[in-house]
Amino acid sequence: MRGNIIGERFIVLSFGESHGRCVGAVVDGCPAGLALREEDVQRELDLRRPSSPLISTERREEDVVEILSGVFEGYTTGAPICMLTWNRDVKGEDYAEIRYKPRPGHADYYAHVKYEGFNDYRGGGRFSGRITAGFVMAGAVAKKLLRDVLGIRIIGYSLEIGGVRAGEFTLEDAERNRYEND
Repeated sequence: MRGNIIGERFIVLSFGESHGRCVGAVVDGCPAGLALREEDVQRELDLRRPSSPLISTERREEDVVEILSGVFEGYTTGAPICMLTWNRDVKGEDYAEIRYKPRPGHADYYAHVKYEGFNDYRGGGRFSGRITAGFVMAGAVAKKLLRDVLGIRIIGYSLEIGGVRAGEFTLEDAERNRYEND
């Protein structure tokens, strides 16, 4: 089952569940010699967390990345890079009712069918937004590889939302403001 693996040359394996011990990713295919520190990954992971309670869940996770393998003395080794963050704000008992009563708009029923009832249903398990933390970690490595090795910068922005179009701005404006996540 390749549902947890994406990529061909730069391969990302996502692991963990919302209320399990941790979530993370293993990156295979990153060449040796790329300067990489936990701070590089943490910077991107911090952007994943909304700073406004109006657009976020009540759950509060620190999301501190740990690089367990594939990096030695600040450089990638060419071996798979394993990164994770521990789940601390875990309240699995809050989800006992949904074990047999799936929530509308969630993947509870699909997960139950796919995994024949053996799925970790707490907080959506593998289908929780928490799982995106591993993809952000892997994306941080990919972004650094593209920038440092190939000179490619990745910049994203919204030009129009709901018919409201942004005023004139440059890519430099978008890059300068990208660390604001309100």
